[in-house]
Amino acid sequence: MRDHFEIRDADAAGRIGRLEVPRADRTIETPALMPVINPNRLTIEPARLEAEFGVEILITNSYIIRETDALREQALEEGLHAMLDFDGAIMTDSGSFQLSEYSDVEVTTKEIIEFQHAIGSDIGTPVDIPTPPDVSREQAESELATTQQALADAEAIDVGEMLLNAPVQGSTYPDLREDAAAHAAATDLDVFPVGAVVPLMNSYRYDDMVEAVAAAKRGLGADCPVHLFGAGHPMMLALAVALGCDLFDSAAYALYARAGRYLTVAGTQQLDELDYFPCSCPICSERTPADLRSEDDDTRTRLLAEHNLHVTFEELRRIKQAIRGGNLLELVERRARGHPAMYDGYRALLDHAAQLEAEDPVSKGTFFHTSAESARRPEVLRHHERLDRLAVPDRLLLTEGGAPDNDDYDDAWRVVAPFGPFPRELSDSYPFTAAVPDRPDRAGQVAAADGVKALVEANPDTEFTLAIDDWHRDAIDRVPERVTVESLQAINEN
Repeated sequence: MRDHFEIRDADAAGRIGRLEVPRADRTIETPALMPVINPNRLTIEPARLEAEFGVEILITNSYIIRETDALREQALEEGLHAMLDFDGAIMTDSGSFQLSEYSDVEVTTKEIIEFQHAIGSDIGTPVDIPTPPDVSREQAESELATTQQALADAEAIDVGEMLLNAPVQGSTYPDLREDAAAHAAATDLDVFPVGAVVPLMNSYRYDDMVEAVAAAKRGLGADCPVHLFGAGHPMMLALAVALGCDLFDSAAYALYARAGRYLTVAGTQQLDELDYFPCSCPICSERTPADLRSEDDDTRTRLLAEHNLHVTFEELRRIKQAIRGGNLLELVERRARGHPAMYDGYRALLDHAAQLEAEDPVSKGTFFHTSAESARRPEVLRHHERLDRLAVPDRLLLTEGGAPDNDDYDDAWRVVAPFGPFPRELSDSYPFTAAVPDRPDRAGQVAAADGVKALVEANPDTEFTLAIDDWHRDAIDRVPERVTVESLQAINEN
């Protein structure tokens, strides 16, 4: 077990955790965003990030520092914290990004980790190979072997209290990602970044990103803090947290600002196209878009970057509260409605409902059925899988209505879409306290029928009657033939 990471609250696979960073003498609450600091170009000073935005941890590039004479000398003489004027924890990248962009870096894992340690980094990174999406399997396997050798090289270095990253690669091959994650988790390394997903996010392939992260999570233990490299857009943070990611890094706040791009939880907008700000952060509440456009380039970039950070940290706080309240997946669904690619990502997430269910708490806040996708949530799957644990009488009525007064049945259970059947005694238990629509959709009724099927198959000697009102034909067709299906009105009249 890794004793530097503790999970305090959970919902789906998302969690609020505490990451101890001993070299910085800091404990970071996760999910956490690490603003990316370019030491050659400070859009917002790290001291301001700490004082005004509450930033506890940031990330900078040790390869750039090492290869820039003035920065290297300053970092070695003063230390990274003094050079950046930042008291929180600092993670350093190794040059792997440069490797992915320019195909070559002139540094080994041993050299860059020793340099990171020498300048006072709190979390260091080996030189892995960030294999891009859609390459041949042969290339993915070859480069993964090189990355795993880098992990072995890093593990052999005495770095004292500095934590070390163990990047998880594997391109768009889920089995390679899972194997790579299991290999990384078996090392003595500390933090587990899922790498090379930026190209997927840049091309709005959020469903493929979900597949990559879900595969990595299958190989990692629950005690492994997970960093999603290059993910910092507020639109996708809830989705990534629900997958089980704990750390994010954002250069987008600054890069987008330089391009005049304004971040929101529903996507990115061009400042030139805005007449009103849909935000009440300190930047937007005191200015109009026209005011911001009238500023000089440097001021406009800085102010836009500040807004981008405000909206991103606001979303992280919203996500944490959703975890605490047990409604993270409902937040993910709201974000999914903002963009078709996010909707694809949400549906891909629910393809892994069984994986989410393994970490999802069995009791939490009210379940809200708000769309067809609600029928695929882990709570529904869990109920269906546990129906075989319930004691069932010889003659059982499953009904959408109330229990009849006659003695035709030994008991009458409720049927509620999307869960299906359950004893009335459980009506006040989660998730059957759910808020469901008065007009159930096809998916909810089909899921309810699957629940009926699971209960019937687990109890071959019981006589079942199902009393329903206006179910979709697809749902009725899923009910086993040995179940007597009656109209709810007919049952109530008897």
